[in-house]
Amino acid sequence: MIGEGIEGTERVLSPGKGRGLRALKEFKVGDLVFACPAYTYVLTANERGGFCEFCFTRQEGLSKCGKCKQAYYCNVDCQKGDWPMHKLECSAMCSYGENWNPSETVRLVARIIVKKKMHPERTESERLLALREFESHLEKLDNEKNEMNQTDIAALRHFYSRHLDFPENAALNELFAGVNCNGFTIEDEELSHLGSAVFPDVALMNHSCSPNVIVTYKGTVAEVRAVQDISPGEEIFNSYIDLLYPTEDRNERLIDSYFFTCDCKECTTKSKDKAKMEIQKTLSTPPKQKEIQKMVKYAKNVIEEFRRAKHYKTPSELLEICELSLEKMGSIFEETNVYMLHMMYQAMGVCLYMQDWDGAMRYGEKIVKPYRCPSKHTLTKKKTFLGNSTGPCALSSYSLMWPQCT
Repeated sequence: MIGEGIEGTERVLSPGKGRGLRALKEFKVGDLVFACPAYTYVLTANERGGFCEFCFTRQEGLSKCGKCKQAYYCNVDCQKGDWPMHKLECSAMCSYGENWNPSETVRLVARIIVKKKMHPERTESERLLALREFESHLEKLDNEKNEMNQTDIAALRHFYSRHLDFPENAALNELFAGVNCNGFTIEDEELSHLGSAVFPDVALMNHSCSPNVIVTYKGTVAEVRAVQDISPGEEIFNSYIDLLYPTEDRNERLIDSYFFTCDCKECTTKSKDKAKMEIQKTLSTPPKQKEIQKMVKYAKNVIEEFRRAKHYKTPSELLEICELSLEKMGSIFEETNVYMLHMMYQAMGVCLYMQDWDGAMRYGEKIVKPYRCPSKHTLTKKKTFLGNSTGPCALSSYSLMWPQCT
């Protein structure tokens, strides 16, 4: 398939990066480079009742499945369209009741197995890259990630044994690893997590911390749009991670999730790192480097703690985590420090959920301060590692690229 193009692009071998995507024509900022329907997808359980399981439309008065009472649809057509996938879960949800709890990753892999059996030929989601070509990086997985894969395989066999013919364990292991490295999450216009999906053609793009495209969603279709002007012959780059963080942090995330480091201009020059790691200017004694490193470590830990806590803590408890961490980090970091901004963003989100409009406004005003300058800022899309025990956690959210004010 190398050399075949799609909508003004072609698949190529990128020096030092492997497979990639190259432009065959000029794309201006905002242009649609290409669109890709999901190979398969799954609505997150938390959004059931608010969104259609088939088309991901949000509306009131959705009709529920008459059997399991847990899946909701716009109309009969959507229900019929989803049945080949929903029937995997419908009877099982009735049988297991409250004990039905496979992770989102497990549910997605189950649907992939069914889709591969239903459509052994290439689909319209695989015009450039076939799902079977996904890189799994099995040889690079550490013990923790291997154990997570085995846990997911066990859950798949447990919850879907009546409805699926399973591949051999080795094939399942490779499939889970491939989905973890190449899967996406779908979000709504408010950046709320709606579900998980695989978009093979979108996964073909290589990473850069200075991307020239972003990925957005219309229902279950991914749209790749230019955020920089792209000339014919240029490689098309997406960002796999949150670009808000300094170079060292970004590359740690890339190594942990994708097993490579980035050598783009932004990573080699580190031109924005100093501004991102702003230290308090009003301190009588400047903090030592060890104190700063200790606080950075604390910040990374509390961000991970908050991510996990969202699954089981109340909004009030989540807001307390934000407030306490901001107070502690504020003893060294300026409010424009990226770790402060991250927790303020989380606090704003919790306040919005609690309808604490004053609190949300207070945090929002602090968040926008670093971006109040004459320069333009680019929204970028991030795609992060899916693999964890609670299912896909890729946050394909918009991130403002750090401003370069003059």
